[in-house]
Amino acid sequence: MIGADGDMFLQLGLVVIGAAVLAFGLRLLKQPQILAYVFAGILITPVFKLITNTSVIESMSIIGIAFLLFIVGIEMDIKSLKTVSLVSSLGGLIEIIILFVSGYFISLLLGFLPLEAAYIGLMIAFSSTMVVMKLLSDKRELNTLHGRIIVGTLLIQDIVAIFAISILVSINDFSFLMFGIAFIKFISLFLLAYIASKFIFPSVFRFAAKRQELLLISSLAVCFIFSLAFQYVGFSIAIGAFIAGLTLGNLEYNFEIIGKVKSLRDFFSLLFFVSLGMGLSLAVIKDMWIPLIVLIIVLIIFKPIIIMLVCSLFKYTKKPSFFTANSLAQMGEFSLILAAQGLVLGHISKELFSLTVIIVLITITITSYYIKHNQWIYRYLQPLLKIFDIFTTEGLEYLPTGIKPKIILCGHNRIGYSILQNLKKVKKKLLIVDYNPEIISMMVKKGYHCIYGEVSDEEIIERMNLREIEMLISTVPETKDNLYLVGKVRAVNKHAKVIVTASEIDEALKLYDKGADYVILPHFLGGEHASNLITELRARRVKIKEEKKKHIEALKERKEIGHEHPKNEF
Repeated sequence: MIGADGDMFLQLGLVVIGAAVLAFGLRLLKQPQILAYVFAGILITPVFKLITNTSVIESMSIIGIAFLLFIVGIEMDIKSLKTVSLVSSLGGLIEIIILFVSGYFISLLLGFLPLEAAYIGLMIAFSSTMVVMKLLSDKRELNTLHGRIIVGTLLIQDIVAIFAISILVSINDFSFLMFGIAFIKFISLFLLAYIASKFIFPSVFRFAAKRQELLLISSLAVCFIFSLAFQYVGFSIAIGAFIAGLTLGNLEYNFEIIGKVKSLRDFFSLLFFVSLGMGLSLAVIKDMWIPLIVLIIVLIIFKPIIIMLVCSLFKYTKKPSFFTANSLAQMGEFSLILAAQGLVLGHISKELFSLTVIIVLITITITSYYIKHNQWIYRYLQPLLKIFDIFTTEGLEYLPTGIKPKIILCGHNRIGYSILQNLKKVKKKLLIVDYNPEIISMMVKKGYHCIYGEVSDEEIIERMNLREIEMLISTVPETKDNLYLVGKVRAVNKHAKVIVTASEIDEALKLYDKGADYVILPHFLGGEHASNLITELRARRVKIKEEKKKHIEALKERKEIGHEHPKNEF
């Protein structure tokens, strides 16, 4: 055993080796890597007691929290709040309030103290940005409708979590005067950070970027300057690190900074999650099994229902609402950070801290299966989910003329937008089908024939008038939906041209076998377009200056309607 005077290098060695072995095993089982780190901590201390004094690892893990929030700050695009939909911003805040209040009163009924109940309410409200973004990225769903709603909601949760941590850190000495002074201090430091990001850091980092080592050390210096400054005025190190990240997030070298710091973040975050496992009390499962079961049920059943209800109230159909709700049905890393801060401050007991870690482990594992099998789960529960249709306007039609459309465009996403530009001349013959109410609202204003709903819905299929159409174009990303559409068209109309979308070559071949006339593969479109443009330039059929001008105008228009690609895909 390694005691109080044990070798720090040996402690780190045990932690890293144990985490690596478990991470490798869980990777083979396709489980989130964060679980491996916590399990390593559980095995090292509570189970085998290889490290009895965890103070060294816990001290180093604080740096992990700082680097974690530093990277979150760099990756967070505040400007994107202007373009996220209403359901992500206002809806996200409504979800947080409902879940916090519900969690608070449920915790009181379970016998927790009021302050502990407040912590539990907050922890229930926050989902895992790291895990959910990783799982959505692996499934290539970040750019889907539910993916965009999830990303926007997580952004709001992260911001609320930052302020919650700030308030809870100073709650022991709380008074309105102290709160006012703290608020002024916070705003002052935030303004200094803003000024630095606008007038100082651009030139500093332009020089630092010429030497990669200098770029790294300069980034870390900014992180520590703000962390120490915020700690000095009474806030946590984590808040300072987050603000430091925000100041560097809009620099032109932000991707290089992320690349340099990410490895350090990963290492120290590993220590943070391992330290959580080290502090776990396995006896809590036996002693607090009723709160454990109740809170898990709240997270995997009640929380998705609330999220789906909010999405439905914002007029989103049950499919994207369900996928959004399922993806957010867990406690996340901010819940762990809150629990760790609460334990240090004496706000929560060690038993509640251990309970939180166990719940995070269980709910993240369940969520990974939720997201992996969301299509199957949705189809199985679809009859029960029809109750949410009463809140939406699913099946709403906007048909301004008596002419029955001959061309159907399913999905007005990035590809759909490009296709629509070439179909404006046949506007009266075109019908747009989409399950995003914001898209339908925009298309209605432009005078297009529209149907709001899901392309896999039998009612929507009937209203498409497939027997008489000349062409169906689908940019919907789900292959099963496209297979369903192709089958429906070919069952009643052998002559219509059917153009659909796939993300993989095997999927495209399946669609061709089903009867599709052409399959669009988005990943290959850029190369094909560039190749055609080069051919046209060489033949002198187009002028590069005119193409450049048209492209710039198109890019500006796309940016206005929110077609910007996300900064990061994990």
